[in-house]
Amino acid sequence: MYVVELRFECFDNTTIDAVEKAINGLFDALRYNGQILGREFPIIIGDGEFRARLICPEANSLHADYHSDYVKVCLQRLTEAKVLAPKVKVLGQDLNSEQTVSFDEQNIPSWQVLYTTFVHSCSPLRCGDTFRPIPLYHNPPTLNGDHKSLVKWQTEWQACDELQMAGACEAEHAGLKEIAQVDSDLFRRGWDLRGRLEYITKIPTYYYLYRVGGESLQAEQDRPCPRCGGDWKLEQPLHDIFYFKCDDCRIVSNLSWDHLK
Repeated sequence: MYVVELRFECFDNTTIDAVEKAINGLFDALRYNGQILGREFPIIIGDGEFRARLICPEANSLHADYHSDYVKVCLQRLTEAKVLAPKVKVLGQDLNSEQTVSFDEQNIPSWQVLYTTFVHSCSPLRCGDTFRPIPLYHNPPTLNGDHKSLVKWQTEWQACDELQMAGACEAEHAGLKEIAQVDSDLFRRGWDLRGRLEYITKIPTYYYLYRVGGESLQAEQDRPCPRCGGDWKLEQPLHDIFYFKCDDCRIVSNLSWDHLK
């Protein structure tokens, strides 16, 4: 991923409120299209200009070719707020983040998976072959012109994951159910989005189902697919995470962390 600086210049008299609303609106649109990552975007106020540093999946993530219709609307709102379109400067690659998958017509994943955790800020869509994140804007819109529904699903999944990892209150159990049970609201929404991605990309797309607990290692190894009841244990784990994979239900899962040695 890359650190990118955006510089916004005012071309006429305006107000801080108008500029703030226009810039933050643009950032929301870029985030929901997968062009910038994270949720907090500090804006530095200068003399007639405003600057922000953002994390992008690729060096060219902010190219106009990737803009959703809503991003284009928000760019027009900048003009209405008397602000020029941002000047973009790529500062360099981020040392602490993951490298995205190289994505082109000659390098299409054989399968992909919806996977995230509360410590990841990258795209929740990953290449099944390399396990590298796939920028969302390389795909047609999931719903309503961009990938907002997928980004919001990721945010909720991460919130539930953080609750169950902290384990400090009763909300832990509710959070764990949402990310580990096939009858949860979060699973149903995520699994439907997975199906939408598979439909629009024509690439087999799987959903990661979190697993913890269980009676014993043997019982965990023998557990069937929770959706269809079929045999889904892999002979060898994929990416040292996925020990189970159901091709009918499009679900992958880990061996319970309680029994993994």
